Amino acid sequence: MKWFNFETLKNASFYFTPNLPVIATKRYKFSLFRGLGIVVLYTIASWLVLILILSITPLKDTLFMVDNSELIAQREKIEKLQNRVILLTQQLQEISSINERMKYAIKLAQKDTIDPKNPLYDTLKKTIKNKIKIEGNIFLIAKEFYEKYFQEKEEQIIFFEPVQGIIIQNFEPSKGHLGIDYGVKKNSPVYATAGGMVTFADFTIDYGYTIIIQHKNNFISIYKHCETLLKKERDIVTQGELIALSGNTGKKTTGPHLHFEVWKNGKPIDPKSLFIK
Repeated sequence: MKWFNFETLKNASFYFTPNLPVIATKRYKFSLFRGLGIVVLYTIASWLVLILILSITPLKDTLFMVDNSELIAQREKIEKLQNRVILLTQQLQEISSINERMKYAIKLAQKDTIDPKNPLYDTLKKTIKNKIKIEGNIFLIAKEFYEKYFQEKEEQIIFFEPVQGIIIQNFEPSKGHLGIDYGVKKNSPVYATAGGMVTFADFTIDYGYTIIIQHKNNFISIYKHCETLLKKERDIVTQGELIALSGNTGKKTTGPHLHFEVWKNGKPIDPKSLFIK
């Protein structure tokens, strides 16, 4: 097209007259390319200044408030979901605890006597009758019958957990771990798992402050790595009584916890098999 001529554009110019409140004003002449160059330079400079301001001032948070609010909302949703998961986990633990207590209640509900209407009653009568022979000794028969059905059985002991905490290591006698470890904070309360007499309460090099309680039926309970002992030897304690504060004492420890053992007749047993919450 005739009007589009590079030479014409090259020689084209425009005038700029500032409107100043003075009598004499000066007119400025700029070529077209020079004007475009000035506009480009000012645009680049403006962007550089804006980027610098955003990088060193809090203005960025104000400009991107919408994006930040969305991120905050998503984070709150995630936290709510995490809290729900924790709540569900706690409820499942409570349900498990209730099931254990129900099983124990069922055991306690069993009677030592047999109802005559129970089918086992006829079986018992037949068993006793078959044992009695004409030429037998009546005294021996009566003694055997008494020992089997009427002699008092060993009194059952109920054990409570010594602390409120999470078990971080189970009973593993094959690996030399003869008890269970509770992950608890330092100076957490330690309670007597059952009633009895304190037979040892002192400091040991390997296990720190340790307390041992003798219970009925040849049971003993051991509490190791305590920070403070609140009972002394020959003290009589009741079940659930505060006896010590947990800690991290002794050489054989890697952090604050309570090592708990239960022995019977000189043999270690898994404490979890005895607990009732």
